[in-house]
Parts: sequence; structure tokens; C-alpha cells
Amino acid sequence: MDSANRVNECFPSFNPLNSEFYSGLRVIDNFSDRISFNLFNKEKDDKLCAQSLNEMVLESSSSLSVAIIASDTSIKNNVAMSIAHIHTHDKPLIKTIHHTVNVTSTEAELFAIRYGINQATCIDNISKIIVVTHSIHVVKRIFDPSVHSFQVQSAAVLSDLCYFFNCHTNNSIKFWKCLSHLKWHLHNEVNNEVNKETKIFKPLLLYPCKNL
Repeated sequence: MDSANRVNECFPSFNPLNSEFYSGLRVIDNFSDRISFNLFNKEKDDKLCAQSLNEMVLESSSSLSVAIIASDTSIKNNVAMSIAHIHTHDKPLIKTIHHTVNVTSTEAELFAIRYGINQATCIDNISKIIVVTHSIHVVKRIFDPSVHSFQVQSAAVLSDLCYFFNCHTNNSIKFWKCLSHLKWHLHNEVNNEVNKETKIFKPLLLYPCKNL
């Protein structure tokens, strides 16, 4: 398990000239057929959603080329906790924990997704990445070409995906929506861990008087 303490670390400034946001060069322009979403229709009941997620894991468990990312975050006393678990072949492969302060819940969620994708793209022979999250609205920010305050994280994700897609024509990513109240086992495992870590974590501020 990789654990990193990011307390009192400032996020870098956004570069408006970043090539990831140029029209015609954007990931969504060039690799739209490699990016998909499973959002579930509102008409579907929770039982059917959970069943679909279980079937997805069962199908993926037979392949060593599929990485499943489940992530979650929690904010308490202005300290954000981001955790991402990566599973391959139905086994946990990587677990990461990051802490930071003075960020919004959207930033924390986006960072957890960003870091999970970054780690998954570094695993040998992975051709399909599946991201399971209850924050689909956060995922959509990644591919939003308009100017917004989360483009630092978006640019990092898009850069990793561009590299991943260029490695092989079969490489793809899919985002699955999983509502928290479903308590689906992979996402619930991360949720329980983030709640546990939030309770026991005691930040050691590098600059106690620093006002970010």
C-alpha cells in the first residue's frame, strides 16, 4: 500500500496553453470510441444496479488485462482524505492514501480518480481500465473543455489517458456509476477504509502558521 501525506501542499497553477485542451488535440476528440460511461437509468432499481456491477467484476476477473479502480474521499476538520484501490484478476493490487488540506470535496474526488488512473496506466499489460465512482459529475469535469477551476487535475488525467490510448489501439476506459447507498462491496470497502483513516488521522502540519 502506498501512503502519501500531502498536508499543506498547494496545487499547481493551471496552464491555459496546455495542449490537452486544444481543439482537435483533446482526448475526447481523438479517442471518443475508447471512453464510455455506464450511468444506469433512473428507472433501474438498486438491486439491478448492484447486479450489473457484480457481473462486470465477474467478467473482468478472468482477465489479467483489466484494472478496476474504486475510489472515495472524506473531509473532516478541513483535512481531505482520498483513497483509491486498484484490482486486477479479482485481487487488490494497489492501495493508496493521500491527505491534503484546504481543498473542496470535488478536488479531493478528482484527485483520487486521477491518481488511480495514473497508477493503472503504469501496470504492465493493462488494456482496459474501469473506474467505479459515485461522483460521475466529477468525472465529467475531466472532459469538459470549458474553463473551470479543476483543470489542473483534468490535464493530468488527460495526459495519462492520451499516453495509455496511444500505447495500443485496443486500450480503453469505462466509468461506472455506483451510488454510495448501494454499499457495493468494492466501493464499500474503500468507503469503510476512508472513514476509518479519517477518524484516526492526526495531521502533522509542515507549516502550522501557513494560510493556503
